Amino acid sequence: MTTILWFRQDLRLSDNPALCHAAANGPVIPVYIRDETDPLPLGGASLWWLHHSLVALRDDLGGMVFLSGDPLECLSRLAVETGAKAIVWNRTYEPHAVKRDKAIKAALKEKGLDVRSFKAGLLHEPWEVETGAGDPYKVFTPFWRAAREKPVGETLARPDAEVEIPKGIGDDLDDWALLPENPDWAAGWDDTWTPGEAGARKRFDAFLDDGLNGYAKLRDRPDQENVSRLSPHLHFGEISPRQIHNRVRFLADREPAVSRDADKFLAELGWREFSHHLL
Repeated sequence: MTTILWFRQDLRLSDNPALCHAAANGPVIPVYIRDETDPLPLGGASLWWLHHSLVALRDDLGGMVFLSGDPLECLSRLAVETGAKAIVWNRTYEPHAVKRDKAIKAALKEKGLDVRSFKAGLLHEPWEVETGAGDPYKVFTPFWRAAREKPVGETLARPDAEVEIPKGIGDDLDDWALLPENPDWAAGWDDTWTPGEAGARKRFDAFLDDGLNGYAKLRDRPDQENVSRLSPHLHFGEISPRQIHNRVRFLADREPAVSRDADKFLAELGWREFSHHLL
């Protein structure tokens, strides 16, 4: 069964549940949609990052479909044009995105498509961590204490996917003109930042080697290597919080000397979780 995989803020191939599901069921058509209905369009710096992250993902996959417009219309048309019977994606949690995705899922199911969504951007779903009364937590400390008691699960390896790129469908990424010109105010950024899954992995490796030890004391010093610089990689889903959590926990178990630093770093990851639970 051919499946359309709708990439959003999950621009990676490892630990990607939607990709794993699609790959296990047949050919995969990867698509990224520039949502022209989004009430929160990206700014210039984010567009720069998005362009380079999509280039990296496209190259890793061996091709990708790029579409612009209303996501429901784009996905419906792509399913008709390719004969795909299923559409999958990984969830996002902003209120407008939740509302949009529910409407899209319902409409696509009415068309007879198999539609599924997966958790890939958080350690725990917002509804999985609740007080004893079944309410969401309002304070971080008890929230994180409860969240830490829940299993995170193993990271997923990159699957061996059969990628299909239909001919004559979609945009050329360069035509989106995501990069700044006249002036190119982002000149030199690629000397500091490397968008994409490989760049995220390299940045994380460097942090574990040079930054985790001493993080608890020096995490607020941006001039030091103890700052992870993983925020944009996490935002675009080039690395998952589960990948980060599991590697840090493994390292702390192996090297007790960094356990305090590891706990503090994971607590900062916990603040990211908490903010999503409050949305």
